[in-house]
Amino acid sequence: MESVSPTLINLIIFVLAIYVGYHVVWTVTPALHTPLMAVTNAISAIVIVGAMLAAALTETTLGKTMGVLAVALAAVNVFGGFLVTRRMLEMFRKKERKTAPPASEARKEA
Repeated sequence: MESVSPTLINLIIFVLAIYVGYHVVWTVTPALHTPLMAVTNAISAIVIVGAMLAAALTETTLGKTMGVLAVALAAVNVFGGFLVTRRMLEMFRKKERKTAPPASEARKEA
């Protein structure tokens, strides 16, 4: 029996991860979107560590360049995710009402 190519196994795992991820994200209730985004930001931070390790362990210039590019793109993803999460949280804050000046101050100005 022939052995299965590791590339094919990795491709199958990748496709299954996309499928499961799609269904998990789209079935989350709206109240849980912010915590879900926070968790995905944390996972992206772990990807940065992996990209750093991969870039450090390679000896070729192409490998180091790809590693640096991976770190840069993952960093943009993390910081952008935190900015979006912050904006989402600001939407749920109670707005401060502008209060009218007290009647005594209104008389002084007139």
